[in-house]
Amino acid sequence: MKNRLAIIAAAAFALLPAAQAATPQAATNTGKRPNILLVVADDLGYSDIGAFGGEIDTPNLDRLAQEGKRMTSFYASPFCSPTRSILMSGTDNHLAGFGAMAEFLVPEQRGKPGYEGNLNARIVPLPQLLHDAGYRTMMAGKWHLGGREEDSPAARGFDYSYAMMQGGAGHFDQVRVNYADASKLDRTLYRENGKPVLLPQNFYSSEFFARTIIGEIENNRASGKPFFAYLAFTAPHWPLQAREGTIEKYMGRYDGGYDQIRKERAERMKRLGIITRDVEPYEGNPVWQRWNQLTPEQKRIESKRMAVYAAMVDDMDRHLGEVIAYLKQIGEYDNTFVLFMSDNGADGNTALDIGVAREWVARHMDNSLQNTGRANSFIEYGPGWAQVGSTPHHMYKSFLYEGGISVPAIARGPGVAGKGSISTAFTHAMDVMPTLLELAGAKHPGTQYQGRTVLPMKGRSMLPVLSGEAAAVRGDNDVVGWELGGRKALRKGDWKIVWSNKPWGTGDWELYNLAADRAELNNLAASFPQKVAELIADYQAYEREVGVVDVPGLADRIPYSNSTRYYDDL
Repeated sequence: MKNRLAIIAAAAFALLPAAQAATPQAATNTGKRPNILLVVADDLGYSDIGAFGGEIDTPNLDRLAQEGKRMTSFYASPFCSPTRSILMSGTDNHLAGFGAMAEFLVPEQRGKPGYEGNLNARIVPLPQLLHDAGYRTMMAGKWHLGGREEDSPAARGFDYSYAMMQGGAGHFDQVRVNYADASKLDRTLYRENGKPVLLPQNFYSSEFFARTIIGEIENNRASGKPFFAYLAFTAPHWPLQAREGTIEKYMGRYDGGYDQIRKERAERMKRLGIITRDVEPYEGNPVWQRWNQLTPEQKRIESKRMAVYAAMVDDMDRHLGEVIAYLKQIGEYDNTFVLFMSDNGADGNTALDIGVAREWVARHMDNSLQNTGRANSFIEYGPGWAQVGSTPHHMYKSFLYEGGISVPAIARGPGVAGKGSISTAFTHAMDVMPTLLELAGAKHPGTQYQGRTVLPMKGRSMLPVLSGEAAAVRGDNDVVGWELGGRKALRKGDWKIVWSNKPWGTGDWELYNLAADRAELNNLAASFPQKVAELIADYQAYEREVGVVDVPGLADRIPYSNSTRYYDDL
């Protein structure tokens, strides 16, 4: 392991200075199949990065947007591992094995098809098919698709992998919350090529994952193979931890509070064309306290937490920039298709209500204002800032309103036309796999693979939209459904129905027209009962098709969702 890190560091540090000074050059392997770089941020909000209206310094992502295409109606799942299962399978999470987060399976779901808690045998993973097609496949970062070696990236088609197997951990170390025993520290499992490993000293997640990818691309150069690199950042997922110098850059920036930053973001989003001029952002559920209701001390705490969050996004962008600079240096940038996205909406929930987490944090972590953001602190984002991160959308992660499932996405490289353009086409994480397979000249096997019956993909290639040949991937009568944790939604054309439990929703089906009301402020269910009935029937068909196990009252049982104690803990 030590020698391997030396190789990675040598590749990164030797090449980057020249790369940063270099100007873009024509690809040296014109005519060859494109390389693919899939970059996934963890819990990044819709409006956080500059290209989507945010004030956080993200020059590398902004440059990708200027050179490529932003997708402003790109959808994911409301939780991380279900989205990752969709990316790796090209189909619905219920079909791929993640009808629920493995951590939150209830007795009624256990043992049912689609609720395995790992990528199941019914799908053929994306990296496996790209490997079969002659690509060198590599990943670094968050996996969260099963912790056993037989469920690891190494068993799913990755030639090289350095993966965090579980959902979250420290960004400077392997420490994670012990939900069962407050007296003990716990360690998140990392696997390199399927085998358990300990993190190196001086680890910082975004830096290490990016430089691991650089090292693997360098190792691949002699093979002549195109590469598929999956860079799965764990930033800006809790715990919020960042380098002191980057945090300092944002100190004081958020003293004005939620409403001020939301207003500034919304105005920039309108100028950029991310949202239309008539959109009024959703300002948050009445359950949560507004900025003017916080004490001066709470305001200082909240401002510092947002500064740490911004620093994490800033650092993630900077280390992604190292990968881009390296690709330019070796002449591969123009022949690399880059897709950047978040796995779900901004996270306003809390992990502290699970088991003994709150006691564990109090015993082992120092969450004082001065220590906030350091390796021995455990800080979450909170509902106020998460709602700002979701601007202009309704709610955030774990919900099926737009704030939970509409995520920022940028595509750049071969197959993408219209520099700096914006696509409003309804696209979905399940469309990523068919898009990448088409780019690679590879095909999904359909219903048979290596002697076993498998499921076809449900997604559709986005290349016609990315290339400018088509305006849409789906027609007005095509439907896409969602269900997770008992919350439900379905979109058909511009119409969308959503069901959420009280007090976050009405406890009944709500109806929105997204063309006129992207922020989901005007529930039209009472005005269009026939449309509601039509979409409910479509949703019920979706449930039957993907095998949803409908558990009464499940939405009220989710342990990781909207603790009403957040402000009491400040």
